Amino acid sequence: MAKKVVATLQKGGGKGYTKAIKMVKSSKTGAYMFNEKILLKEHVASFLQEK
Repeated sequence: MAKKVVATLQKGGGKGYTKAIKMVKSSKTGAYMFNEKILLKEHVASFLQEK
C-alpha cells in the first residue's frame, strides 16, 4: 500500500506534498496512537504543533 501512495505522490504536482506522522497519547487508555496525514509542505509544522 505504501508503495502505491509514494508512486502516486511523485507524479505531476504531488512533489509539494509530504506524509506527516504524529504520535498522540490517548486520553481514554493512555496508549499511544499514530495520526497520519498527507499535507502540503507548508502545513506540516502546524500539523505537528497542534494538540
